[in-house]
Amino acid sequence: MNYAILGGSFDPVHNGHLNMALAVLPLGYDRIILVPACQSPFKAPEQSDTAEERLTMLLAAISGDRRFTVDACEIKRGGVSYTIDTLNDIIERYQPDGKPALILGDDLASGFPQWRNAELIARKAGIVIASRLSSVKGNYPYPYTFLGNVIMDISSGSVRELIQEGGDWKPLVPDGVQKIIEERGLYGARRIQHAGHDFQDPKDEAGFIRYVEDTTREMMKTQRFIHSRNVAVHSADLAERYGLDSGKAYLAGITHDICKHFDNDGMKDYALKDGDPLSRLEREKPSMLHGRAAAILIQEKFGINDPDIIEAVRYHTSGKQDMGGLAKIVYIADKIEAARTTVDPGLRRLAFSGKGQNITLDDLFNTILHATVEWLTGRGLEVSKETLKILSGYEACKVVAVLNPDCE
Repeated sequence: MNYAILGGSFDPVHNGHLNMALAVLPLGYDRIILVPACQSPFKAPEQSDTAEERLTMLLAAISGDRRFTVDACEIKRGGVSYTIDTLNDIIERYQPDGKPALILGDDLASGFPQWRNAELIARKAGIVIASRLSSVKGNYPYPYTFLGNVIMDISSGSVRELIQEGGDWKPLVPDGVQKIIEERGLYGARRIQHAGHDFQDPKDEAGFIRYVEDTTREMMKTQRFIHSRNVAVHSADLAERYGLDSGKAYLAGITHDICKHFDNDGMKDYALKDGDPLSRLEREKPSMLHGRAAAILIQEKFGINDPDIIEAVRYHTSGKQDMGGLAKIVYIADKIEAARTTVDPGLRRLAFSGKGQNITLDDLFNTILHATVEWLTGRGLEVSKETLKILSGYEACKVVAVLNPDCE
């Protein structure tokens, strides 16, 4: 997987941001990582107060579009972040096949040599200069690719000004962003309460995915939703690798944690609808029921009755013997998605990069399973019986051998 990175304040994200990013994909990149700043070194510090709103708008802007992902590393870091730190972090967590692209607008590119560790950034990333102010190729003292994109005369500042002045700002932002701005009265917008999401055409798979994603996003806390969206994107990628249905994988990933925020009683009430009793561990730790509860909720709320999706959502925490391929994929993606900070980079190389193309799904699943059990037991946490049953049927050395060919 080859990535391009676009950072910014995104206050708010607008169509110019997205169109500029998409123009980079034909250069050989598969996905754009949007990185909102906590506090931009180029702008006023009060932006950090809007981090949650800017994140939410970014996620709404890319609903259902696997070409984009959102990474909140700079917001989590707090304060001013430096590009070299963000670049190193993304390379470590995403394990790209080649150098990631760093997209710079020509309004910032001339000052790039003065950035912290600019020379190292230019070695680690391919610099792509996008047109913001001029379509004329400039001269810069470092290797770069000139994008030559169509200039859209939009800026976040101009969108904010139009909102404050009562101008025609709505065509400048994605529909989901418009809705959030109006519902929350952001930037001085007149508050408008929109109707809930609706879905009419059962043949419109992409529309149904967006409907489920938008509804799920509004039910969850932002950081939890970022995790779910990463799981959805990684699940769809793995499904394509192993010849499974990427749409079903995306739906399972986006909804797998939809009940994570329920209280214990609510979790139990939903989980017990499947007719199975609670295990001792589930009684002692009700949070483990969120997969079972989600498998019921998505049937009731979205009419999702596909057995592969239901299995994947229900068993994404513990797994079970004789799991189907889709369930194994969601289990893998949940354990190693890019926002998690304690994952062995070697596992991500197997799952995300071209280096793992030759590993079978069973071997990848059992490698992740083995690593998960080691992580749990190393912290004194109890492993469910379902997980242990799967592990007992697989030779530990065969699992380790995927990462260590010298294992005998």
